[in-house]
Amino acid sequence: MNEHYFSEKPQTESSPRHLQTKLRDKNYTFTSDTNVFSKGKIDFGSRVLIETFEEPAIDGDFLDLGCGYGPIGISLAGTYPNRHVVLADVNERALSLAEKNANANHVSNVEVIRSDRFSNLEGRKFAAVITNPPIRAGKTVVHGMFEGAKEALVENGELWVVIQKKQGAPSAQKKINELFGNVEVVDKKKGYFILRALKI
Repeated sequence: MNEHYFSEKPQTESSPRHLQTKLRDKNYTFTSDTNVFSKGKIDFGSRVLIETFEEPAIDGDFLDLGCGYGPIGISLAGTYPNRHVVLADVNERALSLAEKNANANHVSNVEVIRSDRFSNLEGRKFAAVITNPPIRAGKTVVHGMFEGAKEALVENGELWVVIQKKQGAPSAQKKINELFGNVEVVDKKKGYFILRALKI
């Protein structure tokens, strides 16, 4: 069976794994599993995105789009307890883990939603959309996430993306610039680019 971390209903037998890590100077415990992204450790790109992210100046919720088992959204919710953080993914196993991980880390300012990109987020607006996009799902899906983010952001809201150079950072940068009229490389580490765009 050809399953991916972006499969909606993974059928591969569950084999949970527990991870302990420090993110933004706080200790977290996460449970991961088969058929979720980066099941064995916190992905390096996600880690760089978490550590680099800066809170926008404007009020509003955050969206962790393609949240997997939740390290990005949960750690940012832990850092910014006054923000409501939505964790969205298409993978039901990942969402179940994200909910479990939020509870295990006593992070209550989160909301877990099953959504294929923005399909179940219509009408919702965000101060920041943060994503480590599913590169293996293809450019159409990834660029569609950027397009949806522009619509979902409030004025002066920010899109934050991590993407590897060899997996399409230049084309992602070009696409985001076309959509937003601006894009900034906030950080680069080991081939991973942290991109930020402002909706103006």
